[in-house]
This record gives sequence, structure tokens and C-alpha cells, in this order.
Amino acid sequence: MKLLKIEVDGLPLFKEKIDICFFAQQRISEEQRDYLYPLFSTVFLNTTNVFAGINASGKTTSLKVILLALQLLLNRPINDIREKDILGQTDNVVFNIFYYSESTAEICKLETNIAFKKMASEGPVYRIVSEKLWGKKATKITSRTHLLDFGDAELLIERNNQEKFLADDISIIIAKNKEINDIPEVISLLDFTNINILPFKGKIPAEIIAYLDPSIEYLIFENDERHSIHLKFKEGNELVLFNPIELNKYLSSGTIRGIFIFTLALDILQKGGYILVDELENHFNKEIVCTIIRFFKSYKLNKNGGTLIYSTHYPELLDENDRNDNIFITKNHGGITVENLRDLLKRNDLKKSDVYQSGILTGTAPSYNSYIDLKRKFESNITSLKE
Repeated sequence: MKLLKIEVDGLPLFKEKIDICFFAQQRISEEQRDYLYPLFSTVFLNTTNVFAGINASGKTTSLKVILLALQLLLNRPINDIREKDILGQTDNVVFNIFYYSESTAEICKLETNIAFKKMASEGPVYRIVSEKLWGKKATKITSRTHLLDFGDAELLIERNNQEKFLADDISIIIAKNKEINDIPEVISLLDFTNINILPFKGKIPAEIIAYLDPSIEYLIFENDERHSIHLKFKEGNELVLFNPIELNKYLSSGTIRGIFIFTLALDILQKGGYILVDELENHFNKEIVCTIIRFFKSYKLNKNGGTLIYSTHYPELLDENDRNDNIFITKNHGGITVENLRDLLKRNDLKKSDVYQSGILTGTAPSYNSYIDLKRKFESNITSLKE
């Protein structure tokens, strides 16, 4: 199952309807085919998607929207999903999720209408008010122009809220998933943005360790009674630890985070699926971040269409993208907006970081007036202290 597009209307934190597209919309050159994932005909997926913006612009919230949509496709009850907090206490949030089933060569559209139900001790409770699932064969699609046109598509399932064995917060897509067993692997690191820990079992691949810290000989997480951790540096004695947090005494933050992300990225590249990372650059130098991005762009490594979805504060990382249609700019002025760079910048040949920092896009850097006010505050306080 591959995401094609997510449209969400009615989220209280957003100023307008959200439209996030995952397939390549711009013209595709022969060279670019090497780092896009082919679905069928002329339809290709972007295997990296980046959300860029200043602090508090809505990057993390946008990732939560995508994760909530993926969780719906995975049959997760809405009320068990951590990201449900983005729904607020609204009576009408509509998710339109377009996806492609590789096992049936079918394009589907899931329309899910979610509403606040009540407050409980654990927080707000939601229910699915109405839901429909349409499908059409991809073989009938000859161009991207009509890819998401479902005017004459077959209605596969419709929720009538009389289903005896279906909870009111679980999508009807569960029936389709049981039939074809085509759910994607999804790994979210949104809860680990500011937490550096290795919750693993088994031996970490030596190549990952050598790339991040060549002074380490091995790192093994045992599945024994005490969940012991065996760490050995070259020309040193083996250390045996019993809490992953203790690794912070011996390994750098970058090494720990790198082991975490590279190990999980390897899993997604093997299986095909999605990995979501907030602030990908945290604790890393630029080359390590670029390595992760390039692995997902490599047609030799990414044969199953694994997709990296990440946010960043660093405009330099945008230069790792040769296209505009996989870059999303978030802004927050009276509500969050998510704009595709393809719609803001028609040229692909311009250096993305220069455009981002130049102010052409507006709202991609703290305002000049805010900077002046902050500078004056510092000057005033420092002068007063000196006097």
C-alpha cells in the first residue's frame, strides 16, 4: 500500500484544507527516474518528503496529520492513536486518503468523517460518523491528470453504523485489509525528537557503528532476563550495562541517534513502508543527515519504495532535493498552512536553500522587526547592567 495523497478539512489548528501529495507531479526527466519509485505507467513516488519552516510553524503538527492518516489505514482505533490530539473537539474533520494497492493494482480513495464524541478521564473520545471506500483499476489510468478522479469509480464499502463487530472509531478499511493483507510498515520517531535512547534487541550491524563511531568494536542488546547491553570499544574491556540510558555516559548523542535511525531506516528500506522523523538534523552533522536522505533516494537501495518523511529547520538540507514537489513549506499566521514548493516556485534549477533564505517565499525566517526588537532588548539589559 502506497500513499498517493492526503486531503484533510476541518482541523482546528489549520487555516485551510491540507493537501499533501506523495507522487511526483512535475515533469520527470530520465535522470530523475533513478531516485523516484515507479508505481505504474507514468506515476512515480517521491521517496523523500520534507517539511521546512521556522519554529512553531506547524512542521510537527503536519507530520502528525500524516501519521494519523497512516494509522487509520493500519486499522488502529482513533482513540488509541496518540496523534488524535490534532482533532481538537471538533464535530467535523474529513480525511480523504488516496492510496495505491500494489497487490491488486488498484487505486483507492477512503473518505472518513470524524467527530468529537465526549470527554472521558483519559481525554476526548472520537467516533467515525460516516465513511466510504472507492476503488478503480490502475490499468485504466493512462496519465497523472486523471489519477485521483473518482467520478465513475466503484463504491467498494460504505459505513452504515449498523456493523455489529466494528467499533465506531475503527475504519471500514479493516475489511479490505483482511481480504488482501496489504498494510504498510510504519515507523514513527515523533516521540523521540528530544529523547535519545536505544530500545533495541540483538546486535547492531557493525557497519552502522563503524560509520558513526569507529572506536566501538561492538554493541549487543541481549534478550536475557536482565536485558543486558554489551558495549566494547577497541583496545578496551567489555562493558555490561542494564539500562539503555547508561549508554549516554559512553556514546555521543549523535552516535545514539544515528544507530537508532539507521537501524530503523534499514528495516523500512528492506520492507518498503514509511518512517517519520521530526527534526532529522538533531545531533547530526550535515553529512550524516544527507547520507540518510541519499539512501532513500537510491534506486539500488530502495527497491521497495520505502519513504522517508521528515521535518527540518535547516534550509541547506533542501538542496538534497532535486525536485520542488516533495518539499512542503509550513507557516503559522492565524492558523497553520502547508504549501508545496512546486506551487510557490516554478523553477527547479534554483538552489533551494538560497530561495528559502532570501525571503521570496515569505514567512520562512523570523521577521526583521522581531530581530530588531530582540537586539534592542539585549542592548538595553546589558547597558543597564554595566551602568
